[in-house]
Amino acid sequence: MRTTRRAALAGFLVALVAAPASAQTVKIGFITTLSGPQGAIGEHMKNSVELALDHLGRKVGGLDVEVIYGDDQVKPDVGKQLADEMLKKHKVHFVSGVIWSNVMLAVAPTVTGAGTFMIGTNAGPHELAGKMCHELFFTTSWQNDQTPEAMGKYMQDQNITDVYAMAPNYAAGKDMIAGVKRYFKNKIVGEVYTQLGQQDYQAEISQLRAASPKAVFVFYPGGMGIQFLKQYAQAGLRGQIPLYSVYTVDEISLPAVKEAALGQFETRYWSPDLKNEANQKYVVDYRKKYGKMPVFYGAQSYDGIMLIDAAVKAVKGDLTNKKGMIAAMRQADYKSTRGPYKYNVNHFPIENFYLLKAVQDPSGELVMQIQKTVFENHKDSYSAECPMKW
Repeated sequence: MRTTRRAALAGFLVALVAAPASAQTVKIGFITTLSGPQGAIGEHMKNSVELALDHLGRKVGGLDVEVIYGDDQVKPDVGKQLADEMLKKHKVHFVSGVIWSNVMLAVAPTVTGAGTFMIGTNAGPHELAGKMCHELFFTTSWQNDQTPEAMGKYMQDQNITDVYAMAPNYAAGKDMIAGVKRYFKNKIVGEVYTQLGQQDYQAEISQLRAASPKAVFVFYPGGMGIQFLKQYAQAGLRGQIPLYSVYTVDEISLPAVKEAALGQFETRYWSPDLKNEANQKYVVDYRKKYGKMPVFYGAQSYDGIMLIDAAVKAVKGDLTNKKGMIAAMRQADYKSTRGPYKYNVNHFPIENFYLLKAVQDPSGELVMQIQKTVFENHKDSYSAECPMKW
């Protein structure tokens, strides 16, 4: 496979092009964040797409493949521009990726409105699970509320009497806190929304300390989580007020914050220690190729390529057969890194959610390990609003 670079949208697009094909080439536009403090997330996603293609012999559904990568810079307008260019200039058959829910809400309707598949591999805003569901939209991740619903249940089961909740002020941040409140029925003593991408939390941590809650819940993905965890520990609160989180303590933040995250609890649908063939191959080969532990953003993106591959195979490479590909994707008939799962009517997974803990393994490496299952075959809370029937 040869690599070419194309400048477009001021250099936001990079195309990785398969060798010229005599048959049709599957074109996939993959939108993520590849610059700034959140670029580490996008790097894991892109790496995992490339690993999936390696495992597929650089083919998708038996056809040659071209992947066009776009950097959304955490901006909905840039994400929409990228989607427009991928659709009109590159004429992609699938758009995939997208970390941020505000970006997804700009990208997904653009893509599905053009009659093209959108395969989300992270963001799961409630709107797309409910009234805005679409037959051409699938996700290999989760609906935003589901993971914090699991943490809300765990905190309720622990009989924590009150919680102070914090998240970035954007679509996913609001979904995450809504999810916690759906299952945590005791008192929320503070609900604070901070700027998306914020790096300094000293003022908010002072307010939190003054509120003297029994526990804190946060959702701070990527670089935001690294800074929050460091500053929470530096403020001396780590040993005073228990911290519970989603998408904050992970394989991106652990190497950066080290002992400041040791013992922290998270809920997630995926973990590197899930015992299934696809996951073990993914984790081992990712570490071998990239020299670091993969993260859930990557596992979802790997699965996204595998879902597309299964759909293209099912229609024997006939990329015009969208009904056939929809029917195939609804079966989720591929080896997912999470293990087998089913799709709900809205094309969001029905899947397990686990309690994870940051621990030190025998080699001294900090890793996330599953402690127990919180939910089995958990459905999102918005599927009843989806008008699709199948």
